[in-house]
Amino acid sequence: MTPAIRTTSLTKQYESNLTALADFNLEVAQGSIFGLLGPNGAGKTTLIRILTTLMRQSSGEAFVEGFDTRTKGREIRHLIGVVSQENSLDRYLTARENLELHGRLHGMAAADYRKKIDELLDLMGLAGRQKDFPDTFSGGMQRRLVISRALLHQPRVLFLDEPTTGLDPQSRRAVWEYIRSIAGNMTIFLTTHYLEEAEQLCDCIAIMDHGRMIAQGTTQELKEPLSGGTIYEIEFDSEQSRYFELLRNMACVKSVSISGRTAQVELERWECVAEVVGNLNGAAVRRISLRERTLEDVFISLTGAGVRE
Repeated sequence: MTPAIRTTSLTKQYESNLTALADFNLEVAQGSIFGLLGPNGAGKTTLIRILTTLMRQSSGEAFVEGFDTRTKGREIRHLIGVVSQENSLDRYLTARENLELHGRLHGMAAADYRKKIDELLDLMGLAGRQKDFPDTFSGGMQRRLVISRALLHQPRVLFLDEPTTGLDPQSRRAVWEYIRSIAGNMTIFLTTHYLEEAEQLCDCIAIMDHGRMIAQGTTQELKEPLSGGTIYEIEFDSEQSRYFELLRNMACVKSVSISGRTAQVELERWECVAEVVGNLNGAAVRRISLRERTLEDVFISLTGAGVRE
């Protein structure tokens, strides 16, 4: 089966000698939810702009549903939906008129887009404000309207560039559930800084940095190479400093980090937890829990903990 998205040696250089993409290779399977992660400035938005025909690459190839982004821009734009980071709503049209215009531009029959608009406005909690102008909406409401517009014509490939930024938890959950419901019927290409979002939604995740692919796979596949022992979190009620020192001096404890009344303890092996519990006999312990490796651990291990500009 032809990949929904494929890039080969994709490179983008700007006149300032900044390389946004460097020999970038990628394949996204049909009907999958694909997550692209990376620090600020990693090249994610540049990649999306090339795939959505808003920018030309310096060299290399990019294909969407088999169409070359350099020569088949019209065909690609017809079959994709895009939620960009910027608010691109028409401020002089009501919420419903914004959606109707989008449906007409994509050649949808009036009966079809009107029915779909009703469904999306209900889903996003905007039905009661459909006759209002976007400038009167909160940032989160505007974001929900942009997402509704991108979904209206039921694209074959949906690009979501940080789609839930600014949404409250209820709205985020509604977007997640809708994305899950349409998975398989269309390919979804997602960028996000909410790592739990990628972990819950995505079939496959790629991590990029400095314009290059540095890791790709399922969440579990990305976690497997992480080195280190078993990590437990131990929360104390009181007298924690005494026990912190005790933990540091135990032979089976590799490391201890402290945050408030909680100690994060890395053990040589999981069986050591019995020894730890025995040595803490009499301590005012509120909680001992195993800390699972997370996608954030993977991300930090690959891209570093430093803050980016």
